[in-house]
Amino acid sequence: MSVLDRLASALDRNDERPNVELAEALAAKPDKRAIATLADALTTGTVAVQNDAIKVLYELGERAPDLVAPHAEAFFALLKSRNNRNVWGALSAIDTIAGVKAGDVAARLKDILAAADKGSVIAKDKAMSTLARLAQAGEPRAMPALLDRLADAAANQFPMYAELAAAAVTPAHKARLVAMLDKRLATIDAPAKKARVEKVLRKLAKG
Repeated sequence: MSVLDRLASALDRNDERPNVELAEALAAKPDKRAIATLADALTTGTVAVQNDAIKVLYELGERAPDLVAPHAEAFFALLKSRNNRNVWGALSAIDTIAGVKAGDVAARLKDILAAADKGSVIAKDKAMSTLARLAQAGEPRAMPALLDRLADAAANQFPMYAELAAAAVTPAHKARLVAMLDKRLATIDAPAKKARVEKVLRKLAKG
């Protein structure tokens, strides 16, 4: 059975479980040819196949980023797709490899952030996670970009983005982050969200 025959759409399934199971199987028993076939399907397959393939690839990337990292260019190309599912799927895949392909991902930051700005909340979330991973990998452009986006983040996303920033912040940017969190804290009404930001501030004060 071809790897494409194991995708949810090929099995006439409307759920993602077959795609997740395929990712788990590839992580447990790597098959470079099968992974390459999935990457090729991002441009050659039907919309349904593309949607399934990118799901498998980013699920695999979460488990074994080194296995999907060789296909970074396929993910970058998908950022220009008109299919929103493909765009946030590509951003999800890129996020998984940012730590192991930091240089390549950083070189495409302009395209990544542009795609996120045009995309869904998930797309924006993945771009912020990618910036945090790049900052942790020592990419100098990542933290300033992350903080710029944090400053303009919607209230619902702000606590999560603050947590990402705190996990990646460098000494040179810590004061700016603390000041930003202090300023926004006064504007947060939801108790749970406020508590998350307060927790971040306490962590930064200790560190």
